Amino acid sequence: MNGKPAAAPFSASRVSRQVSLPWRKSVSIAFKSIRARAARSAVTTLTLVLAVAFLSFARVEVNAACGLLTADAPLWSARIQAAGFDLPQGGGGFSQTPRQRWIVALSLLACAVGVVNARLMAVAERFREIGTMKCLGALDRFILRLFLLEAAFEGLAGSLAGAVLGALSALAHAWLLFGAEALIRLPIRSVLFSLVFSAAAGLLLSLSGVLYPAWKAARMEPVAAMR
Repeated sequence: MNGKPAAAPFSASRVSRQVSLPWRKSVSIAFKSIRARAARSAVTTLTLVLAVAFLSFARVEVNAACGLLTADAPLWSARIQAAGFDLPQGGGGFSQTPRQRWIVALSLLACAVGVVNARLMAVAERFREIGTMKCLGALDRFILRLFLLEAAFEGLAGSLAGAVLGALSALAHAWLLFGAEALIRLPIRSVLFSLVFSAAAGLLLSLSGVLYPAWKAARMEPVAAMR
């Protein structure tokens, strides 16, 4: 009535656009956070490296054993079985022994527990930081995104390093057991698939291990975090 333009109605989407940060800035904050906690990040990454290395070692070693069957199946079959590999009923390639499967499963389980524990401790150490960000307008999804990015970077580095380390160890072990023929007959495509599979499993393990701690951090009240 006084001729002044009406104020724009309050909109949750407008507020969301104002306080949300771009992905580029989120990545920068995640990198700085990892550098600031280098020791804890190194321990978490090393745990992941060891677990993925076990998985990669077991898979690539089986790939090397299967590749030897293409050379002289009757001769190598007996030697490979004597080395501790299982030949399934009805033929086919060699597979891991139950003992190997249990070792890999237990290593992955221990890694998952270690990752969750490390993330929970990281959340506890950053209560004030989380509270400050939320007081400045950070949304829950930004806090969640920040922890997921940190887990993704550490998981990618640890998974790639573990996959390569496990594969090299498996190739060295196969060479000691069966000689140079194991490297000559190596199925490259199967080995590459094992590397990708091991790295993907490690990355998934890292991300799944941070889901609960990240959700807990994102749901914190600013006042409670500051206390």
